[in-house]
Amino acid sequence: MSSVLKQELTVRHSMLHDRQQMPCSASVDSVFDVVCGLGGDSGWPGGNVLWQIRGLIDRVIGGVGMRRGRVDSCQLHVGEPLDFWRVEVLDPPHLLRLRAEMKLPGTAWLEFNIQPRSDGVWIEQTAYFQPSGLMGLLYWYILKPFHRFIFPGLARAICRRAELAIAPTIS
Repeated sequence: MSSVLKQELTVRHSMLHDRQQMPCSASVDSVFDVVCGLGGDSGWPGGNVLWQIRGLIDRVIGGVGMRRGRVDSCQLHVGEPLDFWRVEVLDPPHLLRLRAEMKLPGTAWLEFNIQPRSDGVWIEQTAYFQPSGLMGLLYWYILKPFHRFIFPGLARAICRRAELAIAPTIS
């Protein structure tokens, strides 16, 4: 476990979430490597254009946008920036939680939890949002249609990339 206390993030009263769960035939390490490689120059699979648009909007309204990228293209450390996120919890090879630093009417996290199964892994990807007032609720529900593309696509792309990383090459 990382040196930072592993904190559970649970859905509390008024906290909204979007959870994607799926089996994947790749190993825990392969999936975690893909998750830790998100963002920066590699982009965000499964809706990168939408992530870029959100970063542009964030910059226009005075936020950090996507301009920060990543410190290292392969490794993450607690406290580091990752596009408009910050690494909050890192517990290899099972848990990565990112806290949003974009301008929002509330607080948001994106969490990846990878657990072993007999035939691979179980990927659980959860976007949490703690809205601030009516503007926060409006923000969540206005973006909900986009979440239907971004979040399932991201989970599927992570699984595909991890499975391709372990696929045998044919000579």
